[in-house]
Amino acid sequence: MTDQWDYLVDVLVAGTGAAGLTAAIAAADQGLDVLMVESTPKWGGTTAVSGGGLWVPANPLMIRDGVRDSAEEALTYMDDVIGDAGPASSPERRKAFVRTGPEVVRFLGRKGVRWRRSADYPDYYPDRPGGKIGRSLEVAGFDTRLLGDWYASSRAKDGIPLPLMTDDVWLLARAWSTPSGFVRGARFVFRSIGAYASGKRPVGLGGALVSSLMHIVRTQQTPVWLSSPVVELIVEDGAVVGAVVDKDGSRRRVRARRGVVLGSGGFAHNREWREKHHGIPGYSSAPEGDLGTAIEAGARAGGALALMDDAWWGGSALGPEGGAHFMLAERSMPFGIRVDANGDRFANESESYVDLGHHMLQHDVPGPMWLITEARHARRYLNTTLLGRKKEWARAGLLMEAPSLEELAKRIDMRPERLRATVERFNGFTRTGVDEDFGRGRTAYDNYYGDPRVKPNPNLGPLEKGPFRAIRVYPGDLGTKGGLLTDEHGRVLREDGSVIAGLYAAGNTTASVMGRTYPGPGSTIAPAVVFGYLAARHAATR
Repeated sequence: MTDQWDYLVDVLVAGTGAAGLTAAIAAADQGLDVLMVESTPKWGGTTAVSGGGLWVPANPLMIRDGVRDSAEEALTYMDDVIGDAGPASSPERRKAFVRTGPEVVRFLGRKGVRWRRSADYPDYYPDRPGGKIGRSLEVAGFDTRLLGDWYASSRAKDGIPLPLMTDDVWLLARAWSTPSGFVRGARFVFRSIGAYASGKRPVGLGGALVSSLMHIVRTQQTPVWLSSPVVELIVEDGAVVGAVVDKDGSRRRVRARRGVVLGSGGFAHNREWREKHHGIPGYSSAPEGDLGTAIEAGARAGGALALMDDAWWGGSALGPEGGAHFMLAERSMPFGIRVDANGDRFANESESYVDLGHHMLQHDVPGPMWLITEARHARRYLNTTLLGRKKEWARAGLLMEAPSLEELAKRIDMRPERLRATVERFNGFTRTGVDEDFGRGRTAYDNYYGDPRVKPNPNLGPLEKGPFRAIRVYPGDLGTKGGLLTDEHGRVLREDGSVIAGLYAAGNTTASVMGRTYPGPGSTIAPAVVFGYLAARHAATR
């Protein structure tokens, strides 16, 4: 009965990251009455502070550029790389993702999203069957003036307020050491100056993506409630018919005639769950609101969970403020290695960051792990971890520096002769160009964050010149990848495989279609967008 409800809508969308925004846009495009709710005072979710890329095989921009790709090649690649990861990455879900991705790109493009192709960014396993270079998309710099007052509450303001793009990053990292890096740096500077000089207020990366999507949501006149978490799903006769939303400290019962879409992120900052499922407190780059509340609500409604022990791993440093700083280019550039507490290398430093994270967690040597670099690493390459805060990190004891390897080893409680032996063996590999221990620099992905001036292997530079540096590295992440189990339509499933009518989920609220790996740049956001879209389209048919 209507007097049981405070609000009546067709679709209730929880979360304002890529998954939720896409679901809201797709539902409104079907003529449905949509309400969006966000648990925190800021909208944009983890997407807003991410790189903002989407891994979309056979996308329209690839076709436009004459790059050959197909759904069949993408599925071959995913099958080889992901393997059997259980129902979260079922053949049906993989097919739905691959075949719907180009459709969503075209749909959002018609709505005004200005796509750009990261033509040089390889799949993370480009040497595997079906692997390619250039499947990733991103959004061109967005003028946030178009959002009016809504930009004030955007999480994109926490990121870089410049029109930076993913395919800028790999060259900017070596802007001082290579001609191509210098040219890209100059172009970026002039692009930024030009934007501000023309009166624009540009933002790039994930901020550009969520800003573009929110602009469409606002144009569609979809209401968005901030600081309004979903605290409970309302179930009648086994179907989800609405939710209780805590708006401004008051509980509102929202009837959702077509369905509820959960896109509220994972549980990266739920310490209790992190300890339970991952065995660590969590060192995440995801926003503070990533507490797993939507996952918990879905589970209470009968939803099955999967992949709860996994995350979008990668090495991170902890800054003076206590926040996690995800390491990308600096881990892969030459003149540096990663070692354990004994001073031994334990993995290919340039491999996919999710693989490196898994290797960190699986490594059974107790004690801290370190990124060890020499003078040329500091002088030639942009260190996005420190970003000009070297003295602050050093004062906090988070950055150690010494004139010799032996002195550095003593400062980090490591046996000097052990570290010296590791470095001498590694330096031998730099001369031959072949890392005989871990194969670093073997693939196009490894080389992407390398230095082509370093020969014979762009990822292998010797550690010879002081001062030497050490930064402690933790098993960090970009968010968790376990959550509610969903089917190819984004519908939440029970343990027995049956569908919970009226309940959908996408993004990090769900167990990832990518299983336990990371096929290519944008493998987190692309499924969020695709399954948010599919969920809304299916809800429209109910």
